[in-house]
Amino acid sequence: MGLALGKQLTAEQRLSKAVYALLGHSQLVDLAPVLLIGERHVTDDPKIPTACTNGRDEWYAREFVDSLSDAMLRGLTMHENMHKVLKHLIVYEWMYKKHAQAANMACDYVINLMIDKVINRLGDGFIELPPKALLDYKYDDMDSVQVFLSILDDIENGTPSGGDGEPLDIHDWDHAKDLTDNERKELEREIDEAIQEGIKAAGKLGGGGALGLAELAAPQVDWRDVLREFVQQTCAGNDFSTYARPNRRFLSAGVYMPSGISQRAQELVIAGDMSGSISNRERSVILGELQSICDTVKPDKVRVLYWDTEVAREEEYDQSNMRDLAQSTKPYGGGGTDVRCVPEYMRSHRIKPQAAIVITDGYLLGEWGTWDCPVLWVVIDNKKAKPPVGKVIHVKACDL
Repeated sequence: MGLALGKQLTAEQRLSKAVYALLGHSQLVDLAPVLLIGERHVTDDPKIPTACTNGRDEWYAREFVDSLSDAMLRGLTMHENMHKVLKHLIVYEWMYKKHAQAANMACDYVINLMIDKVINRLGDGFIELPPKALLDYKYDDMDSVQVFLSILDDIENGTPSGGDGEPLDIHDWDHAKDLTDNERKELEREIDEAIQEGIKAAGKLGGGGALGLAELAAPQVDWRDVLREFVQQTCAGNDFSTYARPNRRFLSAGVYMPSGISQRAQELVIAGDMSGSISNRERSVILGELQSICDTVKPDKVRVLYWDTEVAREEEYDQSNMRDLAQSTKPYGGGGTDVRCVPEYMRSHRIKPQAAIVITDGYLLGEWGTWDCPVLWVVIDNKKAKPPVGKVIHVKACDL
């Protein structure tokens, strides 16, 4: 229950006190700038029994605030702001649409594990998780999508999803999705800048901060550059030679020879994962970039394959209609995610491209398949996916 001192203060005052305490803790300085994003309210709305966030603003139930100790209220405030750090309500709307309860649970499990580790590192009782908060170390080292899929498996198999807790707060997905594209981009920019400021402040104090946000904010290679380089390199032919790009095979021997360059590729395959975690908007952005690259490389043909556990749709584009690829393509399929069907389909239909580009979330039912051509994996929101074949680009959906 609330401390005696806390009962002498209003819920608004106690919430402000919790925020100021977090801002002033030397080991939580990496979180401090994020705490300044959005507005914070105490509410008597019965629809919010504990707390709520839309990814920018926060609401705290008066009665719930009064029931918590100061340490628990600090833990609750940290919880709401970690939703901002991880951009849960910006990036994972697709999970909410698929199964709202599992999405809420997955996000809470990931955050509460992070907070529990901070509690153990600090070891001073400064932070506590509120009662019945979802916490299970079987999800340790898993991201929100992996936890979500694990919970869905448990639901489908009729088995309980670890722990006896319940979601700590309400995730206001409905209002989060009402943000305009400009508002969404501005919020993402604001969060990224706040995280970077926190990391710098933690560095000046001689540590990385108890939350370890530096790892979350590690610089990303521009996926567009990697995509363009892959297509240009794998589709290089010998239409003519140039010394402007020396042939690497001879450089180690001290011989300076020209490399072959082709103005036109023969065929590219683009294989699009139709699992629910990849939105049509994300596919459109990547396909639009590929279309731009094709304007330069000028392949004779681009073959688009949409797949789940089998190739569900095939589309062909040539120089006459390639400029309309991103707008005219019609994604088709859904369900499981077994990429082995793609190279098997290509072999059975005698499709022999110069390269294949696979757009996927990387959460596969089986192995990565056996490929007869160079392959580039464009993996969205799954840093842990490590294909044993080909080259991989890890892309954040919020960067698309």
